[in-house]
Amino acid sequence: MLADRYGLAISTSSNAARDAYVAGVDCLLSAVHGDQAHLGRAVEADPEFAVAHAALARARFLMADVPGARQAAAHARGLTAKATDREQSHVDALCLAIEGKPVEALAATRAHLARHPRDAMVASPATGVFGLIGFSGRQGREPEQVEFLDPLEPHLADDWWFQSVHAFALCEVGRLDEALDVIERSMSANPRNAHGAHIKAHVLYERGEDRRGLDYLDSWLPGYAREGLMHCHISWHVAMFALILGDTDRAWRVYQAQVHPGGAWGPALNVATDAPAFLWRAELAGQARRPTLWNEVHAYGQKSFPKPGIAFVDVHRALAAVAAGDRDGAAAYAAELEQRAASGRSPAGIVVPRLASGLAAYGKGDWEKAIAIFDTALAETVRIGGSRAQRDLIENTLIAAYLKAGRAADAKGLVAAHADRRPSVPIADLN
Repeated sequence: MLADRYGLAISTSSNAARDAYVAGVDCLLSAVHGDQAHLGRAVEADPEFAVAHAALARARFLMADVPGARQAAAHARGLTAKATDREQSHVDALCLAIEGKPVEALAATRAHLARHPRDAMVASPATGVFGLIGFSGRQGREPEQVEFLDPLEPHLADDWWFQSVHAFALCEVGRLDEALDVIERSMSANPRNAHGAHIKAHVLYERGEDRRGLDYLDSWLPGYAREGLMHCHISWHVAMFALILGDTDRAWRVYQAQVHPGGAWGPALNVATDAPAFLWRAELAGQARRPTLWNEVHAYGQKSFPKPGIAFVDVHRALAAVAAGDRDGAAAYAAELEQRAASGRSPAGIVVPRLASGLAAYGKGDWEKAIAIFDTALAETVRIGGSRAQRDLIENTLIAAYLKAGRAADAKGLVAAHADRRPSVPIADLN
């Protein structure tokens, strides 16, 4: 029986299928364009190759092709009778997430990895800030991510993929020196790992090394295909670094070319969150509002995510409604979010409608109300998902509200409160 790159036996006798599968999995784990093409060749070479169909389902799911992903997942499930016990468990864990059962998927993932700790493909959906743990809505999800990965380290410590996701987990709990060392080792082993380049940008942001971060991405990004999964979001980091460093012309050029709806090429989740996040932060930094761009972003969010359900997206949709001046829409959306939370349908709980209300208050210029809401909600903002860098949008809005309310001491106190991170804070009038 043949084996994958991690030494795990796979039920195919076709060398061509095995080689294409390994290449496809590496593309998936590194967010390099070509995963679906490789995996397509794998299942063409061996149509009964169950884990290759499951990997293809995962690839389609990441690009928001949910119908295609579920079709491939169902096909993979139908082939597992001839697969090994490990492959059956592998397929089950991956397919549960694609079938919209995140709680069951995480439980299956934990059980599978207890038996097969080198199965990176099964571990992957549970990693990162948008993964099964990252989007769990739990208050303690950041240390939980480290706890999830720690038992795998003895088995995967020298693997570039594991090093990159482990570095991100360490970064998000403030272990920045360790995170930088680990991500440097990961990128030395696989310099074209797009997830790794993204994670290195996060570590440098958290350390306040904005110039180093921008220089790194400027050297890395030109060799990455625009069709790659992470192109839009890494470009957002470029725009954010440029904004922080005061190169606003560059920041706006990158936004228009590679981040905003119509310019970005990538999953709707990234576009619907990165675009409003940049526009709002640009305003916090002193840039004038651009209503046309906000209207475009607001319309995109409504079309791509007509119903709430992903807390991280929900907050950014509420933000876009406020900034676009759609007060009725913002109020209706906040009410819908409150109903979801009250009915127990929101894993993140009441923090999502609270943040929507705080953004609405800020948009109306009611600084003290915005401050009161954000002060209460800030500690629970981790529950919406996303990275610390992304959630800085809320904290920076609170800092700006303090300044607008004449409470400069409170603004400076909040900036000084970070004991485990040193990000720059590009907010107008913060001296």
